[in-house]
Amino acid sequence: MTPIVELATYPGLDPRLVILRAGEEVDAVLVRTERFDLLVDTLGTPEACRAALDLIAAHFGDEALRPLITINSHMDWDHVWGNAAVTGRGPIIAHAAALSRFHDPAMQAVLQQKQAEEARFATVKLVAPDISFSGTLRLDGGDLTFELIHTPGHTPDHLVVWIPELRICLAVDAVEWPIPEVWSQNASDLAAIRASFERIRALDAAFVITAHGRSHAPALVDANLRYFDALSDRVAKANLSRLAEPHMDEASDFALKDFVALPQEMDSATRSFYEGCHRTNLGATIKARLDA
Repeated sequence: MTPIVELATYPGLDPRLVILRAGEEVDAVLVRTERFDLLVDTLGTPEACRAALDLIAAHFGDEALRPLITINSHMDWDHVWGNAAVTGRGPIIAHAAALSRFHDPAMQAVLQQKQAEEARFATVKLVAPDISFSGTLRLDGGDLTFELIHTPGHTPDHLVVWIPELRICLAVDAVEWPIPEVWSQNASDLAAIRASFERIRALDAAFVITAHGRSHAPALVDANLRYFDALSDRVAKANLSRLAEPHMDEASDFALKDFVALPQEMDSATRSFYEGCHRTNLGATIKARLDA
């Protein structure tokens, strides 16, 4: 199904920021500055991205194209497969680790699978970032500045965008409601996602805007940390023989519902998705204990 793209906001959010919402699939963000527009992610298809940019132009009453800088937060398909829509408008920036993911054959394989499943992906052409960086990158928009901060853990290439003048963190997938998913079952990725939570929390943001779950609450950072803390504590107290049992994510006291309260109205597909995220997180936590 092709999601309908709409503009959205949150109570108290600065009007220079606009949420670009592709249904339940993903949120991107556009920030207007004196010098340029900053687009954080391009949605899942070029058509969706073009629709979002048309809505932005109408929203601000633009009569001409403004300078555009695009940020690829990470190389997951729902965030960057719209890149072709911004080609020629300005640079696309990503963390250096994103280039490895972009050139991995797995990305092309995912595209072929998606194109076989849904007609809306037929026009997707993979477009690489133009500029990459390591560590932190700062952009000056005149009235607003942006700090691009590497926050691995969910993926190796993930970055967040910090706007200090507004105390806004565009957290994308580094923070997620109800839970994020760690990249792999390696202990290093588990440590990385926890370190990224701490780095975001240290910003003391007034808004922490996620790409999924429609959340802007800074308290979600602590909630995500508590989830991983609880997971670690429960795994640490369990017998090793029990941890070796199959389907531990469905066992009593280890299911997602034992760590996070999900709303009753959550649809089954979304619930199943986050149960899969929990399965990965639990497996990583168990492996970290066994490897210790």
